[in-house]
Amino acid sequence: MGVLGIIISLALLMYLAYRGFSVIILAPILALFAAFLGGGAPLLATYTEVFMVNLANYAKTYFPLFLLGAVFGKVLDDSGAAKSIAHFIANKLGKDKAILAIVLSCAVLTYGGVSLFVVAFAVYPIAAALFKEAGIPKRLIPASIALGSFTFTMTALPGTPQIQNAIPMPFFGTDAYAAPVLGIVGALIMAVGGVTWISYRAKVAMAKGEGYGNHKEEVLEEDNRNLPNIFMAIIPIITVLVLNFVLSKSVFPNLDTAYLETFGTSIQKVVGIWSLIVSLVVSILLTIALNFKNFKSVKNSVNQGAIGSLLAILNTASEVGYGNVIASLAAFAVVKGALLGISSNPLIAEAISVSALAGITGSASGGLSIALGALGETYLQNAQAMGIDPQVLHRIATMACGGLDSLPHNGAVITLLTITGLTHRESYADIGMCTVVIPIVAVAAAIVLASFGIV
Repeated sequence: MGVLGIIISLALLMYLAYRGFSVIILAPILALFAAFLGGGAPLLATYTEVFMVNLANYAKTYFPLFLLGAVFGKVLDDSGAAKSIAHFIANKLGKDKAILAIVLSCAVLTYGGVSLFVVAFAVYPIAAALFKEAGIPKRLIPASIALGSFTFTMTALPGTPQIQNAIPMPFFGTDAYAAPVLGIVGALIMAVGGVTWISYRAKVAMAKGEGYGNHKEEVLEEDNRNLPNIFMAIIPIITVLVLNFVLSKSVFPNLDTAYLETFGTSIQKVVGIWSLIVSLVVSILLTIALNFKNFKSVKNSVNQGAIGSLLAILNTASEVGYGNVIASLAAFAVVKGALLGISSNPLIAEAISVSALAGITGSASGGLSIALGALGETYLQNAQAMGIDPQVLHRIATMACGGLDSLPHNGAVITLLTITGLTHRESYADIGMCTVVIPIVAVAAAIVLASFGIV
């Protein structure tokens, strides 16, 4: 009955989240529902001492990254820097390479730490203009934006400051640049495979006489005369990546941090988080300083970014609380045994469990957090016993969370379709190919390479 309760709870979570119910409400209710069906677990104690404790622990660890990432994205957006970068790339490549231009624009912004939601709003008007001029079907715009925002820059490229790349750090004692070769190979498979697929689909559609299409849309003409210079726009993004690398590889590891023992931690566990915090703070200040004249109100931009981070962290932290309640149930031993029994290779077992939970929750960060919270220590022990570098566990876990997460019920997919004014029927097949199928292939390739000792 306990296992059945877990299955019903997960199914309801997936269905109701797809129907638009907030995970903040769903997660505790369905966690306690599973505990009730499992029998034996005191419901109020489970809520306050398991669900809320793990929610709070997750927020303690990752809230600075959600907060600073949201503020950084907002100041880049409000300063015009995000639009400046996107326009520069689009103008250089031109309408003949409209698909590549949009993918690259999204990729540069998200690799620099800008929220994928900010990217979608900033790039969509440019994409609509380019695709219309080139005669490419509008229904391919969501796949192009999703490819540049939801895939290789979010999970594969080493150094990306997106939260999905930060979550494994405390579990494996790694930093954002873990397993760089595997990450680069995976990123190339996703990027090249995705651009090739969308270009093929565009070529076939245009050969049949399908153009941009007649769409009732309101894409406002934007005044781009006062956008910041491309160099001023790109410097903060470069700063995030370079400073993060220097701090995580050369600065923090060489400091005297013996005092961390009194806090019950070590530099290996916090170096990745610390490096990202400092890098984002410096880049936020740099964005404001370089583009100060372009802001209507710096205070409002920072405040809106900060407020916007709250929903994101609470959504993910609630899913983590849910996952830890499930992991605390006696019946989870059966589920855990099944997940660990998938393969004797910890990389394969990790990839499948992370991907499955990301798919169920409709969240890459949520599924990744739940999987590593419940099984991360076991995967690390098994990997170390087989001589597998923890960096490989980090990169496989991060890449795996970016596959099934973007099934049709994923919030980012729904938001992207809303922004572009399209439907699942019109655009999801291509989104799914670029954000589900090809990333799964990339994860499989990375696991094969890792088996030959490549890191």
